Amino acid sequence: MQRSESFEKLEYQVNPITNFLFALKAPETRRQYPKRLEVFLDFLGFQGKFEDKAVTFYENALSDPKWLSCKLVEFIQYQKQRVQTNEIVESTIPNYFKAIKLFCVMNDITINWQKLNKGIPTGKRAAEDRTPTKDELLKLFEYPDRRVRPIVLVMISSGIRVGAFDYLRWKHVIPLHDGKGNTVAAKLIIYPGDKEEYFTFITLEAYSAIKDWMDFRASFGEKIIGESWIMRDIWQTTNVSYGAKWGLATYPKKLQSSAIKRLIDRALWEQGIRKPLKKGERRHEFKTVHGFRKFFKTYCEQTMKSINVEILMGHTIGVSDSYYKPKEKEILEDYLKATPILTLSSDNNELIQKELEGLREKNENNEYLINSKLQERDDAIKVLSDQVLELMTEVKNLKTIK
Repeated sequence: MQRSESFEKLEYQVNPITNFLFALKAPETRRQYPKRLEVFLDFLGFQGKFEDKAVTFYENALSDPKWLSCKLVEFIQYQKQRVQTNEIVESTIPNYFKAIKLFCVMNDITINWQKLNKGIPTGKRAAEDRTPTKDELLKLFEYPDRRVRPIVLVMISSGIRVGAFDYLRWKHVIPLHDGKGNTVAAKLIIYPGDKEEYFTFITLEAYSAIKDWMDFRASFGEKIIGESWIMRDIWQTTNVSYGAKWGLATYPKKLQSSAIKRLIDRALWEQGIRKPLKKGERRHEFKTVHGFRKFFKTYCEQTMKSINVEILMGHTIGVSDSYYKPKEKEILEDYLKATPILTLSSDNNELIQKELEGLREKNENNEYLINSKLQERDDAIKVLSDQVLELMTEVKNLKTIK
C-alpha cells in the first residue's frame, strides 16, 4: 500500500521539556527539579520563559557537546565560589547536577559525567539542623490562623511532606476505632492515584484538629464532601460585601503546598520562634516544614520499629520491600505506641494513655486466654499419654500371662 504524501512529510518534533518532566515521578521531585534546572539555564544567560530557555539549551547542547562540557565545569566553579562566600552549603551543589543530568539523559545529550563527577563536591549527607521542640510547636499554635494547628499536627504525627497536601482530600482521612468504637487514630492516603501512593497514620489529636477545621468551614456554609480539600483559602468571616466569589466560604479554593510553606514560615517569624541569622550562619536551627517530618522520625523511633517508621514516611526499605510485608494492623499497633510522644496536648495525652491502657489490658486478657488454652492442651496431651502408657502396660501383661 502506497503511503500518502502527508505521511512522508510528517516529522516528529522533540519536546525536551516533555521528556524531562516524563521522568519525574515523585511530587516533590516534580516541584524541585525544574527550579534547579532553571538555575543552570539562567547561569547560561538564556532569556524568556522556562520552556524557551530549555529548548535553546537543548539545541545548543545537542549541536556542540564540548560547549556544554565547558559550561558545566564553569557552573561547578561558580557554585564552589558561592560555598566559599557562605551563600549555599556544599551539599547543595550535587542537587543542581541531578536535574541537569536527568534533562540530558532524557534528551539523548551525551556528556562524560564520570569525568565531571570528579569535580562535583559531595558535601555532608545529613544536615546539622534539629527538630522543633514541643514548646515551640505549642507557641506556633497561638498564631491567629486556625489552619496552622491542623497543618502542624498532621505533619508531626504522620511524617508527610508538605507536597502531600496538594493531593489530600477529606475522603483520604479515615478514622480508626478500637473494639469499643472509640477513635484512636486516623489513616491518611498519601499521593492517591499516583505510583508513589502509600498510607500513614495521624494521632487522635491531629484528626480532631482536622475535623474541627472542617466543621468550622461547614458552619460558614461550605458543603463538606469527600472531595473537599483538607487545606483551602481563608475567607471573610464578617458581614462584608464582596464583588467576587473568591474569599467566600461557599467557594473554596485549594491551598497549594507552596502557600502552606509560606504560611508556616510567616507564623514562625511572627511568633518569635524564628530569628535572624547571626553573622556567618547559613541555616536556621530547623527547617520550615521539613523540620516537622524530622520531628516525626525522631520521636517515632524512640518506641517503634525503625523499618515501620520508614514505611509510614513513604521511604523505600531496599531489598526488604520484597520480604517484609507487615499487615496494616501490625503497623498501626506499633504506631499507637508512639502516639503519646507525638501528642502535644496534655488532655489528649491522658485520653490516649487510657486508650493504650485499654489495649494493653485487652492484650493481657488475650494472652491469659491463650496461655489457658495452651495449658488445657498440654494437660489433655498428658492425660492421653498416660492412658496410652497404661494400655501398653496391660497389653504387655497379657502377653506375659499367655
